[in-house]
Amino acid sequence: MKSTLPLAMTALLTLAACAPKDKADEGKIIDRTDYKSETGIFDIECMESLGRVSGIQVSPDGSQVLYGISYESIEENASNRDLYVKPIAGGDSTRLTRTPKSENGEVWIDNGDRIAFLYPDKEGKPQVWAMKADGSNRTQLTTVENGVGGFLFSPDQSKIALIVNIKSVRTAEDIYPDLPKATGRVIDDLMYKHWDEWVTEIPHPFVGNFDGTKVTDLTDIMIDEPYEAPMKPFGGIESLAWTPDGNGLVYVSRKKTGLEYAISTNSDLYLYDFNSKTTSNLTEGMMGYDTNPAFSPDGTKLAWLSMERDGYEADRNRLFVMDWPTREKQDITADWDYTIDEFVWAKDSKSIKFIAPYHGFIPMFSIDLASHQVTTMAENMDYAGIAEAAPDKWLALAHTFVHANEIYTIENGKVEQFTGVNDATMAQLTLPTAEKHMVKCTNGEEMLVWMLLPPNFDPNKKYPSILYCQGGPQSALSQYFSFRWNLCLMASHGYVIIAPNRHGLPGFGSAWNEQISKDYPGQNMKDYLSAADYAKSLPYIDPDKMGATGASYGGFSVYWLAGNHEHRFAALLAHAGIFNTEAQYLETEEMWFANWDMGGAFWEKDNAAAQRTHSMSPHRFVDKWDTPIMITHGEYDYRILSSQGEMAFNAAKLRGIPAEMVIFPDENHWILKPQNAVMWQRLFFRWFDRWLKDEK
Repeated sequence: MKSTLPLAMTALLTLAACAPKDKADEGKIIDRTDYKSETGIFDIECMESLGRVSGIQVSPDGSQVLYGISYESIEENASNRDLYVKPIAGGDSTRLTRTPKSENGEVWIDNGDRIAFLYPDKEGKPQVWAMKADGSNRTQLTTVENGVGGFLFSPDQSKIALIVNIKSVRTAEDIYPDLPKATGRVIDDLMYKHWDEWVTEIPHPFVGNFDGTKVTDLTDIMIDEPYEAPMKPFGGIESLAWTPDGNGLVYVSRKKTGLEYAISTNSDLYLYDFNSKTTSNLTEGMMGYDTNPAFSPDGTKLAWLSMERDGYEADRNRLFVMDWPTREKQDITADWDYTIDEFVWAKDSKSIKFIAPYHGFIPMFSIDLASHQVTTMAENMDYAGIAEAAPDKWLALAHTFVHANEIYTIENGKVEQFTGVNDATMAQLTLPTAEKHMVKCTNGEEMLVWMLLPPNFDPNKKYPSILYCQGGPQSALSQYFSFRWNLCLMASHGYVIIAPNRHGLPGFGSAWNEQISKDYPGQNMKDYLSAADYAKSLPYIDPDKMGATGASYGGFSVYWLAGNHEHRFAALLAHAGIFNTEAQYLETEEMWFANWDMGGAFWEKDNAAAQRTHSMSPHRFVDKWDTPIMITHGEYDYRILSSQGEMAFNAAKLRGIPAEMVIFPDENHWILKPQNAVMWQRLFFRWFDRWLKDEK
């Protein structure tokens, strides 16, 4: 989308400090429920009652950890997040906020005397606020007309960087002022839609002065540039980093628009110098995603995540380190063949701690800056949100298939649970168990398959089962606990869940991960059939009562299996899946997905990879469909349009296949609103119970 409006004129920003407030705006408080299980089995209502722990911020003196807990209200169809602190040496947590809206983005400021965070103003726009470390004296620090998407203080806290949306396209009224009620969108390039929105605004980094009570002199450091920073749809404050002297800001941007933006993943790290008012590209010539800049505590080095190839959004995330005085850069993970999710510097600047998918888990690792040796710090769970409490003591969020996030301590190889937000709830339950099975693939390699067995599992009984098809297509199938696709919930409903780490998933080396590229209907589909056949050979699996389900690429997998499973499955359910790859190629927004994963456009007759992909599109096998199928989709899904699901449903009904479709007009690629989420889960089990348990 091209804009002829000067971007400097579109921010419409005003700044002021508000009078201190001790009392939050009036409103309904969403809080922990007094959940009591009547069955002792993990069910939808139990899952919705759980506290969702997030964020780990260690106080400057290392004595406390600041974190958030959010709860959902089915009745209010909303959620809310409040802030807590807990002594790292041990003791009870203290609740700092109890407000009707969520506090987010919290950080310690003023050497731990205060906490800054995002909270909506009276107009519902998120602003930067601060309060004392005990939760008192809430003060609004910014009044930005468009709201604030994130903030980052400079090292000495004399400046602050804000993420603020600015107008990026001309409206009908801008073009024809005499037609103020006209609604037509004039479009002359790609990327007019992204993820779940029509793009009318883009984020820019603004920087202002901060005196402890107010922000002044706010300036757009990308003024008149029609580029995003951070990158949408998921980029945030991790895309910004202050230089150690506070005289510069490093930011992530893909400085492209329209078609060029749609086909490229080439983002770079840019340095804006406040003294010279100039911008330089720190990663010029590095062609893939460059993201997550972070300076070492001693200020001598800059680390970031870097992908090598343009157009490949699931390339291996390497860890690069730049010597800040000389600008020399080095891939310190060149000899480590796995992709990194997130990292943090150790306070002594001698090592970096990171998490990465690895053989069905997401462990915590350490890499030595001198030797580049990687060692494992904690394993057998999925870790996230790493923070250093002391030289040999770390905090991290961690979860498994059967336990949601809690904070854990990692000290000298010993892992201990630190918070117990959901312990009382989970103690009421008998939970599924997870087993690791190794299954032979048709190409001779072995594949890790997770099996989740129902509560009170009896190996002498026969159980219905569901094959779970992972999305992404290159997203780790590890020990994850999801509030959307929850394998513990599925198993607790009486199913054996079969979750294959098929080809095309990270954690097993680059070759395994990349096998799926330009081979959607290839080896990974054979892997699903191998996993299904293996499961059917187990004495406790009912071979006639196996289903298959998945979302996104997992939904594509279900559609493809529908025409190629040769009577292995008795019921299918696809969410947000690709049914027709030719239509998907022209409907989706981030075209690099289609070009890299599918191989290219269907009209490229000399492109063998593209021709193979499109000739094997799921819609070409509808004549072989013979299995009941349920289809769900969100209408705000602009990654995979709901028309894909509608086509599949229509095809099933025209073929006389039992089918049901659920369209959510107010959801995107994910079903997020509490009542919609509960509805989706109920329909999920209603469908499979009907066909796999004969519950009409």
